[in-house]
Amino acid sequence: MDKPLIVQTIQLALTPVFMLVAIGNIMNILSSRLARIVDRSRVLQQLHPETDGPEHDAVVREIRLVARRIHLIGRAFLLLVIAGLCVGITVVLLFVEDMASVDLKPLVSITFVASLALLIGALLLFLRETREATAALRIPETYLELERNL
Repeated sequence: MDKPLIVQTIQLALTPVFMLVAIGNIMNILSSRLARIVDRSRVLQQLHPETDGPEHDAVVREIRLVARRIHLIGRAFLLLVIAGLCVGITVVLLFVEDMASVDLKPLVSITFVASLALLIGALLLFLRETREATAALRIPETYLELERNL
């Protein structure tokens, strides 16, 4: 394997590696969100047996929302991890292709497109989770005092 071929392969492998960095950053954001959600779920679980009536119903509704958000983030993590594995396989295949002088371009394309599809899926789940969080954080109009001209 000659030096220019190695340099070319390394340059070709940079795009998937940048994608791997992006996946890591998204996972970091998701883990921060998950930590806050888990903290909130612990508070709600403590409130659950201490409440009754409408207050209890509100706690149960929020617990259900928190459970959905945890589920969405868990699925997004799964897709991101698999996407990261596909990116790693893509990079390995690029080097194997050059070192073994075998045509693996179709397989490289498949693994890279798969990683992009998984990343898109994870981002869509992240979008759903943030939309659910935003919907839950709507401020009641009574607090906004819209009738007042401020």
